[in-house]
Amino acid sequence: MIGYRFMGKAHSHAYQDMPFFFHTEHIPVRKVICGRDERALREVADRWGWQEVERDWRNIVDRKDIDLIDVSAPNALHHDIVVAAAATGKHIFCEKPLSTTVTEAEEMVAAVEQAGVVHMIAHHLRKVPALMYARRLIDQGAIGQVLHMRALWTNDMAIDPEYPLLWRFRRDLGGPSGVIGDLHSHCIDLARFLVGEITAVVATADTHIKSRPVPEQSFDRPMGTRGEVTVPDESCFLARFANGATGVFEASWVAAGHKHGQRIEVNGTEGTFLFDFERMNELEVYLRRDPPSTRGFRRIVVTESEHPYISAWWPPGHGITYEHLFIHLVYEFMDALDRGAPPSPNLYDGLIGMRVMAAVESSVEQRGWVRIEP
Repeated sequence: MIGYRFMGKAHSHAYQDMPFFFHTEHIPVRKVICGRDERALREVADRWGWQEVERDWRNIVDRKDIDLIDVSAPNALHHDIVVAAAATGKHIFCEKPLSTTVTEAEEMVAAVEQAGVVHMIAHHLRKVPALMYARRLIDQGAIGQVLHMRALWTNDMAIDPEYPLLWRFRRDLGGPSGVIGDLHSHCIDLARFLVGEITAVVATADTHIKSRPVPEQSFDRPMGTRGEVTVPDESCFLARFANGATGVFEASWVAAGHKHGQRIEVNGTEGTFLFDFERMNELEVYLRRDPPSTRGFRRIVVTESEHPYISAWWPPGHGITYEHLFIHLVYEFMDALDRGAPPSPNLYDGLIGMRVMAAVESSVEQRGWVRIEP
């Protein structure tokens, strides 16, 4: 695993706990964890159950005792790691966004195709049982033809102007998209999962806090100085879908008071559903077919064993939360290895998401609608 901070912790926990709850022939062995700070690496390796540490990812992609490379490093490193790892026959589990440019993403997809390896991208929202139930409602026609949807992801991670200039705020390390790649990427993938392909967008984006203090771990700028934020910290866009539906998207790192304000609503000719990540075991559903005297939004607690993944967890009503979604991803990856079939979502989904995000960025620059070619 390359990377050992937020996502490294989430993924390590998933590799550890997946075999406890799910049964697969392939079982993850946490062999090597890789990062820049050897002292921090050794500490997390001991705590998270990794056998070895390594500071240079290039030293692990050729190893014969490694079968899977987990890419949880900053966005700017994804391309080189995936291409090199695929060339040596390694399976790929990559964090989102897939890369920093569409061209890089295309090269990554070409690399895994040529190598014939199994690959997955960590869009964990697809593995929320309540959202999988929402997808089933759409597939069954319960809410009729989808007319429009809205997706919102706001938090106040960066509302403090003294929050450090981490890689996410730097175009040279995280790519140009900023909050678009960080938060919109999830909403775009979820919209594709629920509604369908996006064909055109018109967007805005802004950088509200324009400079931040250089953190201690930065090696290229003096600590104590301030550096320029070179990516947007807030963005909105409208979307058109191939099936005629329309969408509204909003993402922000500077929405005071919001911690994980990820919400989605889908409106159809026969009903609506609402999802709020902070209540991730619930789905609110309104169906026009209900009698007028009882018609209204009903709260469905998605914790029955008939719902996806729930039979592996707890009795009804006990619920699951954030870390369980990564366990679901790892389970799906191991199950794909068992079956010799591609998991979902994978690098193809990552590439399509990159094309939508590139269109959003182009729209910001052009101040108009941008079409996304299929």
